[in-house]
Amino acid sequence: MLPSQFAELERFAPTWCLATENERWNQRMSSSMDELRELYDATLPRVPEAMAYCDKFALDDLPEDAVNLLRLVYSFVLVSFAVELWGQTYPPDTRGTDFVRLSEPLP
Repeated sequence: MLPSQFAELERFAPTWCLATENERWNQRMSSSMDELRELYDATLPRVPEAMAYCDKFALDDLPEDAVNLLRLVYSFVLVSFAVELWGQTYPPDTRGTDFVRLSEPLP
């Protein structure tokens, strides 16, 4: 699902390369802190390289593996709040809150 130079992240692709932010949020909220930390630790050092890879293409002309890589980075961003700031899956004092975006960037 990902470009070959990101093969070590492939194990995360089926779970985290989700098409919408709502799907990524729901995955984040249903994952354990251990799962979030695993994605975070594996992806963090590769984010600059992933963004450089995606920047080689026009946004409306990304190959599918680059779209998946970008979606993995989007998931990383959502996960980073739980790992870096809160130390828990839910934002503090918001247990049960939903995240619904009316529009979102593409792809």
